Amino acid sequence: QVQLVESGGGLVQVGGSLRLSCAASGRTFSPYNMGWFRQAPGKERDFVGSIFWSTSRTVYADSVKGRFTISRDNAKRTTYLQMNSLKSEDTAVYYCAAGLGGTSSAGYSNWGPGTQVTVSS
Repeated sequence: QVQLVESGGGLVQVGGSLRLSCAASGRTFSPYNMGWFRQAPGKERDFVGSIFWSTSRTVYADSVKGRFTISRDNAKRTTYLQMNSLKSEDTAVYYCAAGLGGTSSAGYSNWGPGTQVTVSS
C-alpha cells in the first residue's frame, strides 16, 4: 500500500503563508485521489481539499476556498497544500490521505501521521 508522510508544518503569523508537502512511497495498484484534512483540538477531522488523480481537478472546503491551493507533482509522487492568508482558525494538525476521494474521511484508506500548523494571533 502507499505510504504517506507530511512535512512543512510549523509556526506562522496571521496573514502569512505556508506550504505543506505530502510525499508518497510504496506501491499503488490503481489510480488514487489525494485529500487534505485537518483537526483542531477538541474538534472533528475536517475536509480541507482534494485533487483528482485523473484530471487534477481540485475541490476545497468553503472555509479555505480562495486561500489554499492543492497541486501535485506525479513524477515526484508529492502533493502540495499551499496556504495563504492564514488565520488563527487554521491552526490544526494537517493530514494528507489517499483513496477513492470525496469530502469525507471515509473516502480515504491511507493516511499520513500529520503535521502541526500553528497560526499565531
